[in-house]
Amino acid sequence: MNSDPYKILGLTKTATQDEIKKAYRKLVKDLHPDLHPDDAAKQERFKAVSAAYGLLSDPEKRRRFDAGEIDASGQERPERQYYHQYADREDGHRYDPRTGSGTGMGEDDLGGIFSQFFGRGTGGQGRGGFRQEMYARGQDLRYHLEVDFLDAARGTKRRVTMPDGNDIDITIPPGLKDGQTLRLRGKGAPGFGQGKPGDALVTVAVRPHPVFSLSGDDIEMELPITFDEAVLGVKVDVPTVSGSVSVTIPEGASSGQRLRLRGKGIKGSRGKVGDQIVRLKIVLPKHIDGDLKDLARRWRDKAGFDPRAELRRMT
Repeated sequence: MNSDPYKILGLTKTATQDEIKKAYRKLVKDLHPDLHPDDAAKQERFKAVSAAYGLLSDPEKRRRFDAGEIDASGQERPERQYYHQYADREDGHRYDPRTGSGTGMGEDDLGGIFSQFFGRGTGGQGRGGFRQEMYARGQDLRYHLEVDFLDAARGTKRRVTMPDGNDIDITIPPGLKDGQTLRLRGKGAPGFGQGKPGDALVTVAVRPHPVFSLSGDDIEMELPITFDEAVLGVKVDVPTVSGSVSVTIPEGASSGQRLRLRGKGIKGSRGKVGDQIVRLKIVLPKHIDGDLKDLARRWRDKAGFDPRAELRRMT
C-alpha cells in the first residue's frame, strides 16, 4: 500500500486544509468497516486513510513531514550522516566504513558515530559495545463520526471501530456541536519502546434535523398554527429535545412572532443552558371551502385593516 499520505487521500502537496478534510470525509464514508465487515482490503485502506489524515490535518506534523523531519507514520527520521563526514577529521582520525578499519579511532569514536545515527541514548556497554535507549509517543488516531442532532443535543454513547481496528466506547456529551473534536487520551497508536500511546481524536459531524436547528446554544424551530388559533389564542404541545411542553399561543398571534422557551436549548461550554426559540407560522388548509371564504370576505369588509400601512410610511 502506498505510504505517501497525499497519494492515499488522492491529493498533491499543494492541497489546502479544507481539501484534505473533504477528501478524508469522502473516503471514510465509502470505506468505513461497518459498511464492509468482510472486506479486509477496504478495512486496511480505511486505516491508511485515517492515518494519512491524522498526519496531514495537523499543520505542524504536515510541515515536518514535507520537510523530511518525520516519516508517514509520524516518527522521527534519523539524521542522515555519511561516512565521508568521518573519513577525514581534524584530529587526524580516519575511518573507512566499507572495511570497518580506522586509524587512531577508538571505541568512544565509534560509539559517537552510532550515537549520532541512532539517538542520544547510546552509551558504552562492555568492550566495543553500545546500548540503545529509544522511545517515542504513539501517533494520534483521527476518526470522523456522524451523529444525529438529538443525540448530540441530549448526549449518548457510541461504539466505533478506530483506524487501528480496535473498538472503543465514546461518550458524546450533551450539547456537542458540529465540527467539535473529542480527545480520548491513550486511545491512539501504541508508543515505541517505553513511549506513551497517542490519543484518539474524534471529530463529530451533526446531521441536520428536519424540525430543529441550532443558533449558538439556542434551538430554533418553526411552529405551524391555524388561522383560528392565531386569532383566538390556544394552548398547544410543542416538541423540544427533552420532550413536549405545553405552550400558550397568545390571542392575535402573527406569522414570524417568536416565543422563547427558557432552558430548552443545549448546554453550552460554560455550563449554561440555552433557550428554544419558537417562530409562529400561520398555515391555511390546502383546500379553502366556501364557509372560510365567506368568513374572510365579511371580516375584510368590516375590519378595514391594512397590514402594509406602516411599511408604506417607512418607505
